[in-house]
Amino acid sequence: MNKGKLLIVGFGPGHFDHLTERAREAIRESEVVVGYNTYVDIIRDLLTDQEIVRTGMTEEVSRAQEAVRQAEQGKKVAVISSGDAGVYGMAGLVYEVLIEKGWHPDTGVEVEVIPGISAINSCASLLGSPVMHDACMISLSDHLTPWETIAKRIEAAASADFVIALYNPKSGRRVRQIVETQRILLQYRSPGTPVGLVKSAYRERQQIVLTTLGDMLNHEIGMLTTVIIGNSTTFVYEGLMITPRGYQRKYTLSKEIQDLKPHQRLQVEAEPWSLNAFGESSGKFVKEQNIATADKRKASVHPASLAHEALSVLQAKGLVETGITTIPFTKPVSIFEVAVSPGVANKIITPEQLVLLAEIAGDQGEIKYTPHHQLILRVPTDEPAAVTARLTEAGLLLSPIGDVVQLKACDFCDGEKGESIPLAEELNRRLGGLKVPKELKIGFNGCAMACYGAVTEEIGIVYRRGTYDLFLGGKKIGRNAHPAQRVAEGISPGELLETVEQVVREYAEQGHPNERFNKFFKRVKEVAGFAYSDERKPVIEELACGD
Repeated sequence: MNKGKLLIVGFGPGHFDHLTERAREAIRESEVVVGYNTYVDIIRDLLTDQEIVRTGMTEEVSRAQEAVRQAEQGKKVAVISSGDAGVYGMAGLVYEVLIEKGWHPDTGVEVEVIPGISAINSCASLLGSPVMHDACMISLSDHLTPWETIAKRIEAAASADFVIALYNPKSGRRVRQIVETQRILLQYRSPGTPVGLVKSAYRERQQIVLTTLGDMLNHEIGMLTTVIIGNSTTFVYEGLMITPRGYQRKYTLSKEIQDLKPHQRLQVEAEPWSLNAFGESSGKFVKEQNIATADKRKASVHPASLAHEALSVLQAKGLVETGITTIPFTKPVSIFEVAVSPGVANKIITPEQLVLLAEIAGDQGEIKYTPHHQLILRVPTDEPAAVTARLTEAGLLLSPIGDVVQLKACDFCDGEKGESIPLAEELNRRLGGLKVPKELKIGFNGCAMACYGAVTEEIGIVYRRGTYDLFLGGKKIGRNAHPAQRVAEGISPGELLETVEQVVREYAEQGHPNERFNKFFKRVKEVAGFAYSDERKPVIEELACGD
């Protein structure tokens, strides 16, 4: 069998003009193309007869696993990423999957990483030249990296005066990270620091906004936005964001004939700020390093104070005009998130419970309404146990949020049809909060009217005359939403509990990361002995009038 090959392709910002020739060749010579739905659509004009494997957001692991599997069958597989595949792209993940399988470069599938233009480069070109000096990239997504780690990196980059490019700055669920980032940066930089916001660089809906650090949150920022924050020397000229490289230290840019001759420009005397200049000053550099080390050990001296002192010196010399307010640094407090409801069947929250929630949330927390019979409480605290104790004592039902099982029961006609409530509560006790590949909703209706829509959930249960009907594989949202497939009728209570547990257990054990249950059911074809069948497309009868 032929030795397979993985071509990990970065296709740049998205316009064909910025796609490298090697990237084009790699896509053309591949037999299989694996990518995120949007990326596949972007390069569609380059595709011929390749097999396409496309998935949605957050399914990177399954894409990498499938690409490796196809390559191990001897195929040439192109794994596509926007920007550069080695910068927050698929290259690292593919290597990790290979390593988990015991891959060796000499004997395993061949791997070629094909570079592309990353967002920091494409966005910088549209803004002017903001990345002319030392710069770094920081992703604000804390789905895979703890926020505390990200916050430390932001602070380190800010204190070291790096130009900073923020990737993944904000999404529908992640709205606080960019706010906290601004707060940290303002401890070290002036509110007037230039900031560039570039959305969808070199694509049809490209947007460019030039703003400041203090004002940037007043503009639209989303997942498709790259935020470039200037350093202490960055300035704006005629709508362009420019960071000097430092030539003004040695050259007079308005002169045609420089004071320093070419042979003088690299001499120590012309660079009094260099390490060599310190090294030739009788140990002055070592002495200053020792002093700096001693100062560093003083816990009372925060880097923000040193930055403020340095800025004051620059102001005194007339090199900068803006000032900065030193804000004492406080360690980020953990955000505790929990789903809160009055109960499985109860839908009434008492005024006392609402007051308690508001008191716990305070000025810094938030309470979010959801369509899933729960409120999401987010509160900054390092003592979550104390919070949960107060909520539980008040009679509230608490559940974890994220990729877990949630039972969504109806109100059983305000308890008038409550025969099946005990079973619903037992299901919640057994399965509620269980970790699964993707959030899983189990709908439970207490009568055949099913007015709470259990039959449209991924798992639906309907109580009917002492027995239960079971539905699997519904999809509640999206243009291709559809009801679940009825797989069993007239199940006894004991049998229902065992069956649903088996369904969830198989999904938890066999589902791919971030794979929804309806997609899992369609892929494996059978769950707990129930066979999957394709949904029936509606048949539209032709009208007699011929219209």
